[in-house]
Amino acid sequence: MGFLGHHNLEPVAEPIAIFEQFVAKEPQTLVLKEKVLSVSGDSFEIKTAKGEPFLKVHGAWVSLSGRKKVEDAHGKHLFDIVKELLHIHSTYAIEDTHRKKICEVKSSLTLLGSKATATFTDSNGKAVIFKMKGGWFDHTADIVNEKNGQTVARIDRKLLSGRDLVFGQQTYAVVVAPGVDAALIAALCICFDEKNNEERGK
Repeated sequence: MGFLGHHNLEPVAEPIAIFEQFVAKEPQTLVLKEKVLSVSGDSFEIKTAKGEPFLKVHGAWVSLSGRKKVEDAHGKHLFDIVKELLHIHSTYAIEDTHRKKICEVKSSLTLLGSKATATFTDSNGKAVIFKMKGGWFDHTADIVNEKNGQTVARIDRKLLSGRDLVFGQQTYAVVVAPGVDAALIAALCICFDEKNNEERGK
């Protein structure tokens, strides 16, 4: 997996998580591949850099909210990702298995392009705001903790082959800093991807 390159991200001072079992103890690289032609609608395949299954994301054809069901590698339902309607800007919610909203991802248009902000309360009861720094289609983009400006994850978009490009299937990596919930970061990346697919009229 040499194509991923290597990013060193500093550990966070205190763990930041919703799903504590997915907190990375060292820099962790995830590989996300969008399965556009999946029979279940837009789905994602998420693996570790070593090729081990990490999360399963199942899309749905018949749903205005585009609800996506996210499971762990063993098929246990963890959370859903849904589009919230009636917002001026694209807004996505991460909901627990009881459909309670646990994180909101909202986009905003600026002079420098499209930006996204994620707001949630972590497992320790602290309010957290993550912002995407850099455009989604840039070579790299950072997810930054607004409180202290620390980069908690780095997205590195890499198209693997002409075939991926033809079928609209994009593969990219995200490096997660030690102490940060890797499942949450993966969910945010999916929200960012959905938002930008929508904006380009996919």
